[in-house]
Amino acid sequence: AKCQCKVVPRERTNCGYPGISAAECKKIGCCFNASVPSVPWCYNPKPKKVKKVCPSNPYARINCGHPGIKPRECTRKGCCFRAHPAGVPWCFYHRVMEE
Repeated sequence: AKCQCKVVPRERTNCGYPGISAAECKKIGCCFNASVPSVPWCYNPKPKKVKKVCPSNPYARINCGHPGIKPRECTRKGCCFRAHPAGVPWCFYHRVMEE
């Protein structure tokens, strides 16, 4: 994503080799900007921003607990808790989504 390539020039970390082309740099998943001299032109992007969300579809839940687990015990494990509907895990893992 373009926003991942907005790195302050002095904070760029080299991702390519001397003389790499813009096309080759982008092909290997790196950013390219040759407008600032004396810093890497082919550099590593910023990491993607992610957030944890509790899945809204109860049938997509992945069990994180055991039958009869209490809400507090579940959340202490870092998981989501919703005591409905019947027949699906009530204590379940978060999903990681890109922001």
